[in-house]
Amino acid sequence: MSTLRGRGTVRGLPEWDRCAVMGVVNVTPDSFSDGGHWFDTTAAIKHGLELVAEGADLVDVGGESTRPGASRVDEAEELRRVIPVVRGLASEGVTISVDTMRASVAEQSVAAGAALVNDVSGGLADRDMIRVVAAAGVPFVVMHWRGFSESMNSRAVYEDVVGEVVAELRERMDAVIEGGVDPEKLVIDPGLGFAKDASQDLALVAHLDRLRDLGRPLLVAASRKRFLGHVLAGGDATPPPARERDAATAAISALSANAGAWAVRVHAVRPTADAVRVARAVEGAA
Repeated sequence: MSTLRGRGTVRGLPEWDRCAVMGVVNVTPDSFSDGGHWFDTTAAIKHGLELVAEGADLVDVGGESTRPGASRVDEAEELRRVIPVVRGLASEGVTISVDTMRASVAEQSVAAGAALVNDVSGGLADRDMIRVVAAAGVPFVVMHWRGFSESMNSRAVYEDVVGEVVAELRERMDAVIEGGVDPEKLVIDPGLGFAKDASQDLALVAHLDRLRDLGRPLLVAASRKRFLGHVLAGGDATPPPARERDAATAAISALSANAGAWAVRVHAVRPTADAVRVARAVEGAA
């Protein structure tokens, strides 16, 4: 089976003939790589449309930073940030994912036009999330997660990071399906950078085939993350700023596409859009 045929489809979403590109719109003042740039609703909508023009197949809208050490935003503020942007992009025909750990934000975002719920906690942060997603009948991203941002660095302890992430994701998938979510609408995400150090992130990227063995489409979200800064660090071990890691991100996107990922989530769309198209062309020539 080729990686193209093995990439999988997600019931309720468009089908692409290659690894899809998910562009990121952070409607926050404090995200690690672009916090504050798209905090205004009008600017966020404009940026989302620009990402689509650059090649994004879908756009992930989030109103709460999940960078290491970040504090949670309150529910009312998250709703204020996210819902107008989702509604505005949906009115332009954009396929939207909402990046939230709150059931209320997921529910109102779907009502405003979101087609996918991307919960970095996989339904663990809010006990109502699985019920809401099941009732809405929308696809759901289940990410590997071990706790909120304030404490996740201390949880990066593994004997076998690949084996443990696969096992914990399988357990989470079972719980989500038992809660009523259609298994054909599940996407899995290894949670790069969440309760993982650089070597652990790299091990997961090297073994994406083990994650694909879970039998569901795979989302890889490596964009601008710390492990890339670690790889790119100069002789003094100082990593480049997050916004200078886009070429490295595109490299991960190409590797992920070649490994059969369903989609990659990125801040800078054009380099990755090119990378996954090249990967598809090489795959087609094999």
